[in-house]
Amino acid sequence: MICEGRPGAAATALVGAHFTDPDLLVEAVELLRQVPSRTDNPAGAFAAAWASALRERTLRQQEAIRTAADVARREAEQALHASEARFRALFEHAAVGIGVGSVEGEILTANRSLLEMFGATMEDLHGRQVTDLVHPEDTPEVWNAYEELIAGKRESFQCDKPYYRQDGEVVWTHLTVSLIRDEDGAPRYQVAMLEDITDRYRLQERLRHQATHDPLTGLPNRAAFFERLEELFATAPPGAHFGLCYIDLDRFKIVNDSLGHATGDQLLVEVAGRLAAALGPLGHLLARLGGDEFVVLLEHCEGEHDAVAAAHSVLNSLHEPILIDGHLLAIGASVGVLERAVGTITPGAAVRAADLTLYRAKEAGGARWTLYDARTNAEAVNRYTVSVRMPKALDRGEFFLEYQPICSLVDRSLTAVEALVRWRHPLLGVLGPDEFVPAAEETGLILPLGRWILREACAQGAAWQRRYGSRAPQVNVNITARQARNKGLVADVGRALADSGLEPAMLQLEITEGTALGPHDESLRVLDALVDKGVTLTVDDFGTGWSNLAYLRDLPLAGLKLPSSFITEPDPGRSADEDVGWRIVGGLTTLARTLGLTLTAEGVETAEIADRLREMGCDWGQGWYFGRPTSPRDLEELLLRRPPW
Repeated sequence: MICEGRPGAAATALVGAHFTDPDLLVEAVELLRQVPSRTDNPAGAFAAAWASALRERTLRQQEAIRTAADVARREAEQALHASEARFRALFEHAAVGIGVGSVEGEILTANRSLLEMFGATMEDLHGRQVTDLVHPEDTPEVWNAYEELIAGKRESFQCDKPYYRQDGEVVWTHLTVSLIRDEDGAPRYQVAMLEDITDRYRLQERLRHQATHDPLTGLPNRAAFFERLEELFATAPPGAHFGLCYIDLDRFKIVNDSLGHATGDQLLVEVAGRLAAALGPLGHLLARLGGDEFVVLLEHCEGEHDAVAAAHSVLNSLHEPILIDGHLLAIGASVGVLERAVGTITPGAAVRAADLTLYRAKEAGGARWTLYDARTNAEAVNRYTVSVRMPKALDRGEFFLEYQPICSLVDRSLTAVEALVRWRHPLLGVLGPDEFVPAAEETGLILPLGRWILREACAQGAAWQRRYGSRAPQVNVNITARQARNKGLVADVGRALADSGLEPAMLQLEITEGTALGPHDESLRVLDALVDKGVTLTVDDFGTGWSNLAYLRDLPLAGLKLPSSFITEPDPGRSADEDVGWRIVGGLTTLARTLGLTLTAEGVETAEIADRLREMGCDWGQGWYFGRPTSPRDLEELLLRRPPW
């Protein structure tokens, strides 16, 4: 086509076919210059046509780009407008409050929900600082998180936060604050979204109040008291002291039983009111633990005098009678007072110690306060520990018996043994009867323990009887007052004798003088029934409990035992008649002989004591001189050898 004299058409065709490389133009021009042509300048025509075609092509492309850009711009504007319209609709009609602020803290705009939530107009909020919206119940963590957000250190945070409305009321919100950054990543705006949770918050507060307050008196309950006590222990500075007054009303049960629980409830409400009026101004926490028990917590106690002063306030507030439904009720209280350094005791131990101290006031007659004493408290705790574990101790085989010899003062032969119970406690070691029998007597656990002792002692006595015949010792078993008053004791003894095969005459029961209170006491009938079975009785620690010797007439006794307190080491420089203790022993020996009773002296520690007792007419002796309490095996060695005395 170029050679046939149409170079312009060829250039246009090449540009249309996208052959626009400048190198191609140069080569084509050079070629046309070398080829003969009928035209004057085919190379120039080609170049001109090339340039014209290329310019037109470029113009068409630019127009297409401009048209496309214009369409895109219009579409973008439409999309932006639609997006802004959707955002504005969401912003204005959102159910949650939305506010936008600068990173400097200035409030820029807020939606209708936020304005209604705050009871404000846009003019009230616009331009105000976010930090103006602080509330006294805000925690430091809220504003620490806010400072980190506007500094760009975090993207968002959430919390529950109260605000003051324009009318002064408080609105509780769930707040979410987010950071908006610019195209360079720098903090630009902050957006806050607030959900009104006031109703939910108030419901939670009501539920919490119900969970932590006594419904009858409105006072904090046990849960609230312990929560506050544990918080005090966790946050108190070193060396801080606290105080407790544990309160129990006197004679409240009488009111409940005689006038009914409704009157008792009204009385508790009145008592709570009086206590709150007396202790509230002092800044102490008063709580009702349950029933007629209250407790006072002194969080800032300067010493025992502060705690005692609070106890006096309690007693004084209840000094005057209380009028309930026409009944004038005199109601007092007993108070256990504890004052300690926070770091020296645990919350639970403190309350238990105050409770135990309270019962010392109760035992002293009530209407008084008693101050905590470490030694007395330790004894009470031990008794409690013992009584709690005792029921299972029998099943676990923790009890065992030892036997102490009782010998004739005439020939020193073994005549009887006293069965003494021991407790191999896993934590406290081996305990003697004085350490757990009183607690067992108080709680009633002495009854199953006593049955076990009877069975074991009778079984051992029967084994000795089968092995040693007439040389077998009589077995003495101690019986407490509670056992003696229990009609089941007769059956228990009968069963132990029958199961073991021990002859009834070989069992002697040792009772204390306080076991029988009078001729019509139930225990006398029980003891008579035991004697009818062939069992013998002796009075232990004779002369230390009774004030009326006429009781000897009513008891079916076989013997008396003198306590070791009457027995002292003989003074070589003084006769027995010159020693009051020995004169008492002499008088009791004469009394026993007159009544036909066997007299046994305890506390025989030396040969001299044994000799003097024998000379005075005492029958048997018991003490370390004859032998300490020992196991059945060791006691059998005493039966098999000649007495060394």
